Amino acid sequence: MDGMAKTGTTTQGLRTAIERSGYYPALVAEAVEAAVGREPVTSYLVHQETTFDANEVRRHVTVLVLTGSRFIVSHTDEQAADDTSPSPYATTSTESVKIGRISSVVVSRVVANPESYTPGTAGTPGTLPREVVLTIGWGAVSRIDLEPAACGDPNCEADHGYTGSSTVDDLSLRVSEAGDGPDTVRQALAFAQALSEATAATD
Repeated sequence: MDGMAKTGTTTQGLRTAIERSGYYPALVAEAVEAAVGREPVTSYLVHQETTFDANEVRRHVTVLVLTGSRFIVSHTDEQAADDTSPSPYATTSTESVKIGRISSVVVSRVVANPESYTPGTAGTPGTLPREVVLTIGWGAVSRIDLEPAACGDPNCEADHGYTGSSTVDDLSLRVSEAGDGPDTVRQALAFAQALSEATAATD
């Protein structure tokens, strides 16, 4: 699996990052720029992922864009020829979410040798996580996990109904130092911070 991610703060930088990914740049850029419209770009992340499905190699690119008022996510996938199309094709989709709708920004970090972890300081980077998973929720997709409820009596056979939890998990993006490179990990962290700060500003 390989990937490429770029972050930046200008619309031109976003276009350049999409072009550098080399993944149908004209198609991806048109879809993303149409969704962004005239709003200035605050931050962005372009992540390309290659997966192996049986005997096929498939690519996928995710573009995340932050503007002053919205979070925009775009996905583009390529598909082999099938019953609906005699030739290979690509599908691209974009979703525009108001910043105020974002309910959670979860950043999970995997750090090797935590006993020697060094935090970053001004101008000096700290220990880089081996892997970062960015999970963003805005209520489009919710998952409910249920299990039978129980009481503290081990001999009780009564029906206590069910207990569970509801989680919002609309987007989950994983980057790793081994698969994507250290710059990609840093860029994912930078975008996550920008998005977290933007959601905090709307509270």
